[in-house]
Amino acid sequence: HKVQLQKHSEQVEKQREKTESAYVELEVMRNELVNQQQQASTTTAGDSQDGLSAEVEKLRAALAQKREDYAATGQRLEDLRTELRQLDKVLDALGTELTTNRQQKEEKELEQKRLSHKIQQLQKDDKEAHVVVARMEKQHPWIEKEQAFFGKKGTDFDFEANSYQDNKAKRDELSQQQKKLSNSINKKAMVMFEKAEQEYKDLLTKRDIILNDKCKIEHVIRDLDTKKTETLRRTWQKVNKDFGSIFGTLLPHTNAKLEPPAGMDATEGLEIKVSFHGHWKESLTELSGGQRSLLALSLVLALLMFKPAPMYILDEIDSALDLSHTQNIGHMIRTHFPHSQFIVVSLKEGMFNHANVLFRTRFIDGTS
Repeated sequence: HKVQLQKHSEQVEKQREKTESAYVELEVMRNELVNQQQQASTTTAGDSQDGLSAEVEKLRAALAQKREDYAATGQRLEDLRTELRQLDKVLDALGTELTTNRQQKEEKELEQKRLSHKIQQLQKDDKEAHVVVARMEKQHPWIEKEQAFFGKKGTDFDFEANSYQDNKAKRDELSQQQKKLSNSINKKAMVMFEKAEQEYKDLLTKRDIILNDKCKIEHVIRDLDTKKTETLRRTWQKVNKDFGSIFGTLLPHTNAKLEPPAGMDATEGLEIKVSFHGHWKESLTELSGGQRSLLALSLVLALLMFKPAPMYILDEIDSALDLSHTQNIGHMIRTHFPHSQFIVVSLKEGMFNHANVLFRTRFIDGTS
């Protein structure tokens, strides 16, 4: 609209310039006509009548032409005035339209400012709402857990079925009742109750931890008992086998074994059984002192064979035995401990026969 109004303004200015030019041209023609009439009246009397008539005719023709030009110029001026009036009307209409457009523009700008202010206010409210939501989520952890049910039908958070205003009014009413009741309640008791409740929860948590640890410990104990039982049975089998072999070597035609008493398991206890020529003795009291010594020595060596050591030191283990048993000990050491080294202190010749290296000591003048 501004561009169209500007074009019309330019056209009006041009028409005004043309009108002014026409006025000037008309005024010039009038002046020339007056001058010619004055010249015709002031012609000297000495001119001839014919010449005067001819001049008058020329002037009349020129006057008629000027009048025609004047009439044409006047008609043209009137046309220009009519066009100027029309252009003035168009200009007034455009001015009115410009005023209307300016008012509409101002109204639109004002509306835009109102909308911008409203948008800023909404953005501010949105930020404040986010802050409030974050604070509420921090104060009430259940919001994050139940958030997935917000707005769903059939749940406690069905906002269409449950009116927010009614619930808020009910909450305010309950808050007022709670406030009235709080005046007649011992607040210290409530604090103590909350403290006791918290301690109760802590104790339940500790109890759960202890029960869990107890289950773990019991599981470990069961595993250890199983491994202990397996190890004990494996040890018993190995020691029992070596025990019988060693005792049979030390005392020919005999056997010895470790077995649990009647009605008991190997993990509950073991007892020693000895047989001579296939006959099992009822009690160890039937054995002589030397036989019991060999039996004890056999059990000790059988236990040593379960986890053999690289070196053993034996100090006069044959002191209570006769020569034949001493020789059997030397033979047993050579056959059952081929990978171990023995340092044996003995005073009997039977032990020396199976020694790889022999060191002898004697008393000379009371000194060993």
